[in-house]
Amino acid sequence: MDGDYVIGGVFTIHYYMHTVKHNYTTMPEPVRCTGSMDSRELRFSRAMVFAIEEINNSTELLPGIKLGYQIHDSCASVSVAVHVAFQFSNGLDPVFYTGESCAQSGMVMAVVGESGSTPSISMSRVLGSFNIPQVSHFATCACLSDKQQYPSFFRTIPSDQFQADALAKLVKHFGWTWIGAVRSDSDYGNNGMASFLEAAQKEGICVEYSESFYRTHPRSRIQRVADIIRRSTAVVIVAFVASGDMRILLEELSVKPSPPRQWIGSESWVTDPDMLRFSFCAGAIGFGIEQSVIPGLREFLLDLSPTEVAASPLLTEFWEDAFNCRLEKSAAIDKRVCDGSEDIQTLQSPYTDTSQLRVTNMVYKAVYAIAHAIHNEVCQETNSTTNCDKFSRTEFKQVLTQLKKVTFSQNGYDVSFDANGDPVAKYELVNWQKSESGSIDLVTVGHYDASLPVGQEFRINKNLTWVEGGTQVPVSVCSDSCPAGTRKVLQKGKPICCYDCIPCPEGEISNTTDSPNCFPCHKEFWPNAEKDTCFPKPVEFLSFDEVLGIILAAFSVGGACLAIITAAVFFHHRRSPIVRANNSELSFLLLFSLTLCFLCSLTFIGAPSDWSCMLRHTAFGITFVLCISCVLGKTIVVLMAFRATLPGNNVMKWFGPPQQRMTVVSFTFIQVVICTIWLVVSPPFPMKNLTIYKERIILECALGSAIGFWAVLGYIGLLAVFCFLLAVLARKLPDNFNEAKLITFSMLIFCAVWITFIPAYVSSPGKFTVAVEIFAILASSFGLILCIFAPKCFIILFKPEKNTKKHLMNKNQF
Repeated sequence: MDGDYVIGGVFTIHYYMHTVKHNYTTMPEPVRCTGSMDSRELRFSRAMVFAIEEINNSTELLPGIKLGYQIHDSCASVSVAVHVAFQFSNGLDPVFYTGESCAQSGMVMAVVGESGSTPSISMSRVLGSFNIPQVSHFATCACLSDKQQYPSFFRTIPSDQFQADALAKLVKHFGWTWIGAVRSDSDYGNNGMASFLEAAQKEGICVEYSESFYRTHPRSRIQRVADIIRRSTAVVIVAFVASGDMRILLEELSVKPSPPRQWIGSESWVTDPDMLRFSFCAGAIGFGIEQSVIPGLREFLLDLSPTEVAASPLLTEFWEDAFNCRLEKSAAIDKRVCDGSEDIQTLQSPYTDTSQLRVTNMVYKAVYAIAHAIHNEVCQETNSTTNCDKFSRTEFKQVLTQLKKVTFSQNGYDVSFDANGDPVAKYELVNWQKSESGSIDLVTVGHYDASLPVGQEFRINKNLTWVEGGTQVPVSVCSDSCPAGTRKVLQKGKPICCYDCIPCPEGEISNTTDSPNCFPCHKEFWPNAEKDTCFPKPVEFLSFDEVLGIILAAFSVGGACLAIITAAVFFHHRRSPIVRANNSELSFLLLFSLTLCFLCSLTFIGAPSDWSCMLRHTAFGITFVLCISCVLGKTIVVLMAFRATLPGNNVMKWFGPPQQRMTVVSFTFIQVVICTIWLVVSPPFPMKNLTIYKERIILECALGSAIGFWAVLGYIGLLAVFCFLLAVLARKLPDNFNEAKLITFSMLIFCAVWITFIPAYVSSPGKFTVAVEIFAILASSFGLILCIFAPKCFIILFKPEKNTKKHLMNKNQF
């Protein structure tokens, strides 16, 4: 249609071009498109016509000026798109113009289109050379934002850069880390997928495969892509594919269905109503342009008169395909003649479907953006009146300059362009959901607004339906998440999303899912069985609450009671010959020291403290020296007593009771000095032993000075050996009740116990070291009291007839 200013339009109404064979002898045939018509693209072209007619009828926008249009079908071909661009640029009509208005007849001031990115790139290189503005409604390639290469290019649809980021965030949101990727082998698909893969990599998403194809590729290429999809392990597939290409792929997949796949689509196909017939894609999600309402558009689309249809080859083709009939002047002879009963009002077609106006609104806004640019250049406001000069010569560059400044609102939709010629990126998250009737509906379930702060761009406000109608989010991972208590180890030669889960080593934990490393617990903590939490290590010591501690404490108290009872028996029978004959003073002192020996073992039981650690070793050392000193004194008395019975020997006066007391005190005093030096220089102290057991703490007494400890034991051992030797010397003395023999047996047991104590003490772990020491104390103490006092108590209590001086003096009886 002619007008004062003409707007060009280029749409992909057909997807194939008739192949022309050149013989170089005749004029080539005109280029013509073939294949089935895309009625959705036809609706786009009709929306452009509707917008222009609406503007022409407006009294506010370009009043008194008529806009014309030239609409072309690019056949989705770069060569055709370039041909059209050159035709727009030179402004030459095929015939001389004879109309009334000749202001700028045939000169295209701006162009709406093309639908595809690749044709738009080619057109922009031509149109940009002449500063002719180009406003695309559907070319989303991020490369077109480069103003150095495409200075006159604008678009009302957001760049794929925003969509790619949104798709990556969407995949990450649902926890999919293992995906497949398919794309159109075009600028749209290749650039869009490159942007997506870059964003996906930042989000930690791995791609099992990335395949490209194009609708003109051989069928074998399409089959190969379909087979890869069928064999893949990735459940989720991101498809950055043009609508025409996607149709070919889905048709191939429908021949031999693949396992259930969750499709993630770009706006080119996921909002195309014609694609909803592929029911095996139910549950698909993707981003689409926001829905809109264009008042009066549906009535305009349905208002097709027979004359208008017959006058347009495109409308004729659409009519014949839609109703499967032919118009009288049509070349089709295999169809019935249309009889006028055809009713477009009842037609179910993407052309008549205005329930999901998305890209259509982009065409509508593109036309209005160009109209506003022309209006701002040729119209002026004077006294609230708009005057437009339709005879002024307007250059392309002037319209281009005004288009950069355009800001307006139409039907509630804001239109403006940034420095790159892009609009504000806003998307709807759409979901293919099955209705009760079994058909698939396109349902808006969320929104994405790139203008919002980071982290707030994406929101979902409705429940989604997934693949096969499921309500649970499908899982698409190369490896399941590693639970806490394990760490990730990458599988050799595979992406970072493919890994094995290795349990944390001993003493280490991981408390997060998919942890790359395990961390050691603090030295006083130990992991639980799951190795996801550090707990304080249990503190272990020989306590009064456990069986071993109770048994040892009972023997200790029992031994002390036994010593006290023995002392009571001796005291009660202190006048008896057997008590008087065995040096009662040293016997009572020995029983007292044995009582202390038994009781000192109690200091080894319970939680070690500063005082208990110092007390247990020193009390043990001093009481045992006191005990051995008493035994040693008794042994010396026996020897001296025998020497005293020899004629002329008065040795007992040199070892009477005062000397016996001095001997005991002297030997004991030496041990007291050793213990005092030990406590002053480096006393024992409580410590937490973390080395014996990894999983628990042994609370024990450190020796402080090992020299001091072994000096105490060594002194006890020295006295014990000395006492043992003296007892051996006196064992055969003629005595009815040979106490030297009893002392020999007691010291033999004592030495045997403490000789075996040393290796047992060194090798016993943890609290058993303390148990070994207590056992040695009790065993040696019981050995002394039983060997020395048990025979005497037996005679006193059960054999009183032997407790006489006569019996004791009888040398011929035992």
